[in-house]
Amino acid sequence: MKLKKLLVVLLSAVLLASLLAGCASTQTQAEDNTDTHAETAAGGETEQTAPDENYDTGDASLDDPLNQDDIGENELLVVSFGTSYNDNRRLTIGAIEKAMQEAFPDYSVRRGFTSQIILDHVKDRDGEVIDNVGEALDRAADNGVKNLVVQPTHLMNGLEYNDLVNELAEYSDSFEKVVIGEPLLTSDADFQAVADAIVAATAEYDDGETAICFMGHGTEADSNSVYARMQQVLTDGGHANYFVGTVEASPTLEDVLSLVQAGNYKKVVLRPLMIVAGDHANNDMAGDEEGAWKTAFEDAGYEVITIVEGLGQLEAIQDLLVQHAQAAAAKLG
Repeated sequence: MKLKKLLVVLLSAVLLASLLAGCASTQTQAEDNTDTHAETAAGGETEQTAPDENYDTGDASLDDPLNQDDIGENELLVVSFGTSYNDNRRLTIGAIEKAMQEAFPDYSVRRGFTSQIILDHVKDRDGEVIDNVGEALDRAADNGVKNLVVQPTHLMNGLEYNDLVNELAEYSDSFEKVVIGEPLLTSDADFQAVADAIVAATAEYDDGETAICFMGHGTEADSNSVYARMQQVLTDGGHANYFVGTVEASPTLEDVLSLVQAGNYKKVVLRPLMIVAGDHANNDMAGDEEGAWKTAFEDAGYEVITIVEGLGQLEAIQDLLVQHAQAAAAKLG
């Protein structure tokens, strides 16, 4: 028992050291940008999925939960917060997982979600069973996996990532080798790559008369400064008509609206700065209710175009996460 506890402590220390080293080139420790109010303190994208929801999120049967056995000795576990929006889950998280499968032909790719609320909701509503992280790790151990690569789809480094590191440490004696990849936004190069990706994805709207606004989640933690950093990268790149705001923190909707009104814009494009397009994207951004970004900009006299697509749908974002997984796998030796 004492030996196992020692191994847990040692592996946790190693993984945390790796995390800190990967963050050396960025001054901000950002929170995860994902999807339930239970995770708001960690900067999570809240997904308010009520049992009596009266909207269609798509066909769950089209999504592969990747919870099969017969894994083999090598596994790549893709860890996401999750979303109960079925179509968007397939188009974002599912697309990232497929990109991993293509890049890792010698590995079995499996899925693990961190939000139990979302897992329970999808199971109760659609009958789809998705492993949480503990279940996915147990499945890997039971299948005799020797080499385990874990790649999160979290947008940024934060509390959820640290929780994942600690959970992996509890399985220190279950696998011969375990490595974890970095979240999407970790290095300076990552910020630039994501900025390039979102600019390319909205290039058709960049006509000199349109303000292009991205909605992140936001957190009360100091790591909320990551949004200001993304704004700076965009501005430094000459994209003065690109604006970044948040739902839960600053810059606020009011801040972004004020900046847009200071310019000579006629139209506004809204798009989420989140891996998935869940409740926030559909309601807080593109909704018709009072307080939604779309409504606020329309009330201010702008023609508004909403793009309800998560970052996970962009091939450049998928490729960047694959690169992080490949860098992690290279450490297996």
